[in-house]
Amino acid sequence: MRALAMELGGSHATCAKIEDREIVASHFLAVDSGTSLRPLLPFLAETLRALRNERRSDELTAVVLGFCGLVDYLRGRILSTNGKFDDGPSLDLVAWCREELDLPLKMENDARLALLGERYAGAAQGFDDIVMVTLGTGIGGAAMCQGRLLRGKHAQAGCLGGHIPVDFEGRVCTCGAVGCAEAEASSVSLPQVCESHPEFASSSLATQVPISYEKLFFQAAQGDRLAHEIVDRSLLVWSSMIVGLVHAYDPEIVVVGGGVMKSADRILPALQAHVAQRAWTPWGKVRVVSAELGRNAALLGAIPLLEGVADL
Repeated sequence: MRALAMELGGSHATCAKIEDREIVASHFLAVDSGTSLRPLLPFLAETLRALRNERRSDELTAVVLGFCGLVDYLRGRILSTNGKFDDGPSLDLVAWCREELDLPLKMENDARLALLGERYAGAAQGFDDIVMVTLGTGIGGAAMCQGRLLRGKHAQAGCLGGHIPVDFEGRVCTCGAVGCAEAEASSVSLPQVCESHPEFASSSLATQVPISYEKLFFQAAQGDRLAHEIVDRSLLVWSSMIVGLVHAYDPEIVVVGGGVMKSADRILPALQAHVAQRAWTPWGKVRVVSAELGRNAALLGAIPLLEGVADL
């Protein structure tokens, strides 16, 4: 099967041409998701047309969009964006795709597509009960039970893992709740977490603005006490969130991806140890593994989505 795929994340837009398990060609663009989606549409259409002409082959099936928000898969509409591309719900992207490319458009939450991709060609091959966690600009999530994606009546089932509360006296999240995992330990919240600490001015982190998790892990490895403290707390936030997801969705495997996992050698052992100790799974131990496909996971998820292998 052949398709065009787009992923719109918190800080990037990626377009690709997919042939089964191969990305024939792709184009990556850094974007500001706090701006409108409409001005991006001409660029996306032009890029997709160019990719369609790359290595001409059999007819394309469709265009698949992975979006960083709540998506109505059946109607092909963006439902809610939580501050990312806020004009998304007002756009008829199905009509736009038909007009610009003469192809049908299917869309899904980006973390759900990443789960499908990892099951199709990555770390979750051979599993039917899966939780996917993406640690990036925000924290995404998705769940599959007995080979079927969880979506729910309001498109929220399984994909709000980043909004599991981990600190009832914590920070106010962009969703309006308090102490969500995303508010406590995501790339978008990290600068505020660091800068609000009373010891920030005396830390080496004060010279690392803008602060990223890559810089945080590096400074912790160099012996900075505050960086080490925030790393440890982030690991605890992510581990606690994953235990909650294990208890909610009963997976056999948890796949952890996203840009923060550049530091997987430091992150993964801590997550594995915590989940093994704290998750109540009388049947056995949940595997916690790193994603294998990186930025390509959601793009490759286009093929199983179109094949309908995970539909309710």
